[in-house]
Amino acid sequence: MEDPNQHTPLISTATEEEEKIEENDQEEEESQTLLKNPKKTWDLDNKENSPVKQVAMTVPTIDDPELPVLTFRMWALGTLSCVVLSFLNQFFWYRTEPLSITAISAQIAVVPLGQLMAAKLPSRPFLRGTRWEFTLNPGPFNIKEHVLITIFANAGAGSVYAIHVVTVVKIFYKKQITFFVSLIVVLTTQVLGFGWAGIFRRYLVEPAEMWWPANLVQVSLFRALHEKEERAKGGLTRTQFFLISFICSFAYYVFPGYLFQMLTSLSWICWLWPKSILAQQLGSGLYGLGITAFGLDWSTISSYLGSPLASPWFATANVAAGFVFVMYVLTPISYWLNVYKAKTFPIFSDDLFTSNGSIYNISAIVDSNFHINQEAYEKQGPLYLSTFFSMTYGVGFAALSATVVHVALFHGREIWEQSKASFKDKKMDIHTKLMTRYKEAPEWWFWVILVINIAATIFACEYYKEQLQLPWWGVLLACAIAFIFTLPIGIITAITNQSPGLNIITEYIIGYIYPGYPVANMCFKVYGYISMTQAIAFLQDFKLGHYMKIPPRTMFMAQVVGTLISAFVYLGTAWWLMESIPDMCEKTARNTVWTCPSDTVFYDASVIWGLIGPRRIFGNEGVYETINWFFLGGAIAPILVWLATKTFPNQEWIRLINMPVLIAATGMMPPATAVNYTTWILVGFLSGYVAFRYAPEWWERHNYLLSGALDAGLAFMGVALYLCLGLEEVSLSWWGNDLDGCPYASCPTEKGIMVQGCPVVYS
Repeated sequence: MEDPNQHTPLISTATEEEEKIEENDQEEEESQTLLKNPKKTWDLDNKENSPVKQVAMTVPTIDDPELPVLTFRMWALGTLSCVVLSFLNQFFWYRTEPLSITAISAQIAVVPLGQLMAAKLPSRPFLRGTRWEFTLNPGPFNIKEHVLITIFANAGAGSVYAIHVVTVVKIFYKKQITFFVSLIVVLTTQVLGFGWAGIFRRYLVEPAEMWWPANLVQVSLFRALHEKEERAKGGLTRTQFFLISFICSFAYYVFPGYLFQMLTSLSWICWLWPKSILAQQLGSGLYGLGITAFGLDWSTISSYLGSPLASPWFATANVAAGFVFVMYVLTPISYWLNVYKAKTFPIFSDDLFTSNGSIYNISAIVDSNFHINQEAYEKQGPLYLSTFFSMTYGVGFAALSATVVHVALFHGREIWEQSKASFKDKKMDIHTKLMTRYKEAPEWWFWVILVINIAATIFACEYYKEQLQLPWWGVLLACAIAFIFTLPIGIITAITNQSPGLNIITEYIIGYIYPGYPVANMCFKVYGYISMTQAIAFLQDFKLGHYMKIPPRTMFMAQVVGTLISAFVYLGTAWWLMESIPDMCEKTARNTVWTCPSDTVFYDASVIWGLIGPRRIFGNEGVYETINWFFLGGAIAPILVWLATKTFPNQEWIRLINMPVLIAATGMMPPATAVNYTTWILVGFLSGYVAFRYAPEWWERHNYLLSGALDAGLAFMGVALYLCLGLEEVSLSWWGNDLDGCPYASCPTEKGIMVQGCPVVYS
């Protein structure tokens, strides 16, 4: 059966290549016409479009090069958006239920502000007659200004991963790290990715097949906010649909966000068997396997995996298959066979344990030099993980090797052809043709940023070695890893909207080479993993600018400035919170709002890979040595799919099996939980398969708008609830606010193991 979401394969068959040769001359002629007429608005909507169906249905094939871009409104609203989003996202990051406020919120909020500035600001020119002549008001608020403002907002809408290092050192290890050193780490890690992004633009932005699904949400919203549309009789315009959806989302979030928080995870199996450990292990959406658990809360659905409405169905199906295998096959078999003493610990937990099931005392094995105390470690014994936590690391190993092999087999030829084409004229799709009228940002700009950042990082690590612990060669090795993996992971992200991470392999490598130094391990992970992740984010923004026809040099400027602003605001906010909130990140503290779930996982990783080291856990000396076989399994899996495509060339669905995405499906767990996945998969199926296949007209007009409206409504109500009720610590205590309702889901099932609040199993 033909998959409705199938996209054009990256590797064309020989026959397809022959058929396309005839088109090249005509396309070259069109490209030359465009270059000779740079001010012409090119509209080929009825003649030519993107080969990717979702892009063709969403992105316009028109451009107006006369629209002003670098305006006063853009700088003012862009800076404001970046600062506000950076502050709010870091502010909510430490909370038990972290709230991520996306750039879509700013994308909507700045429209009336931009229109107000267009109506009220004076239009007279300043510095008339000079090359610096400008005006505060060049005319109506336009879509290209709006896109650049959103690029600024994107810089503040994510998270600054390096702040994990600062939080873990200051709060968890209670050691010294200065604000200046923290700022160097944050700035260099955030900007380093520009280097990789500039190098790989030709592979990940220009090709039409690199379509970056998440961008279509913002493109759809831009069109709704700026294009004039006649309302069909009995129907709604895009703007009307968006506003209605936004209001509904805003009003509804008061229930899962405050009045009825159990809507976050409805684990009804626990309600049927309130005294059964087994039933609650199976049914809990937050602390168990989440069988039949679901959430009626958009933050539950989109908080870790992004919007399911932006995920193509084949990618959602791969995530679903991987989640089912890991969560419902691998984990339960390992647990009930008592692999690695699994029954002694919870089936799903991010805590670290001793062999008798008690929580591991990390502070007891850290000496005064911030190094492992070998004698104390031997006295306390080896460290143990919950079943799912240990399987997560194995899956991370497999995902890494699967990524390399998959890209080599399925996209190797296309990468080679693109490399050859970069030295000569190459075929362009309509959007690349439209962009040829603008000056490209030269590659040497990116190389300069890359070299300066690497030099600054080496200086910081050597000069402040007592605080950062990472030697100079560790910086170069981390950069080499980021360089090697940016292209394969970028290809997967650009096609599937799922991005395998490098966090585990970076921890693994430096943990073996340089064990016993937790800060060095964290810094190596940040430079190796996040510089690649930042590169992917920059490339995604470049593609957004590509779709919306923003001059590349202007895009570059907005990205650099937005990234620098967000780095200062994120770190300043985090430092202020850590200095002003007592008992920060303490789960047992009186103020339990600030429990830092993501930082807790980061801290656990620093203990496993840095302080104790993988040799003692996954090596010959370790309990979990056999998990290393996952590397081999991950390498073999794409080969099996590749052989299947060759054996059954007419079965198109086989080509849609993406092993890196499938294997890495549970990479966000923990801190993500089962209910985040079960509900995400359900909504993704309804959107990407049911609506896309059976209601394509509705999907084309409304799918991405609905995603943006749900994000924005949640964000605005979340902020309003905190400002109105959270600051005053006004809360409701009733059974509807008992999250999950599965108190025994985290209990062990081994005979005789005693844990507070859990029944003891004797038979």
